[in-house]
Amino acid sequence: MALPSTIYRASIQLSDVDRGVYESLQATVACHPSETAERLVARLLAYALFFEPDLAFTKGIGAGDEPDLWLKGADGRVLLWIEVGLPEPERLIKASRHCERVALVAAGRALPAWERLHLAKLEGIANLALIRIDQQFIGRLASHLERSINWSVTITEGTLYLTVAGETLETPLQSSRGEENL
Repeated sequence: MALPSTIYRASIQLSDVDRGVYESLQATVACHPSETAERLVARLLAYALFFEPDLAFTKGIGAGDEPDLWLKGADGRVLLWIEVGLPEPERLIKASRHCERVALVAAGRALPAWERLHLAKLEGIANLALIRIDQQFIGRLASHLERSINWSVTITEGTLYLTVAGETLETPLQSSRGEENL
């Protein structure tokens, strides 16, 4: 019998000074049994970084043909495709052909090796935004992970500040190409 997903409820106070977005976000996120706490945290960060009304979590790991998050237009077309982690570059290339905007929140212990092997393949994709998030930052957030998540997120001048459990953590948002897509 398959293990069920674990449900997390997130409340995020978002102040994205760089984009002029100030919102109180509520999200219910399922964590697949094969998903790590670090990956769940990275998905929530992606939600905050790219928040727009109607941005939604997908089935994620459970559906190989869907990104982690997406924004669909009224006609059902995918306007924004967001991947989290270290996907195969072909997946991003294919998405860039079919969507207005594609974003990768690159995170994981193998990020340096992934960049050496795959980053060149993504050069020239005008509608791709890539943001790198420090693995130590994600690890520290994951250590605070509870079923009820309460974050205060401020993004200003390319730096993300996140307050959780009375502790404020910070990390630079290292981006390349397509920053205008943020």
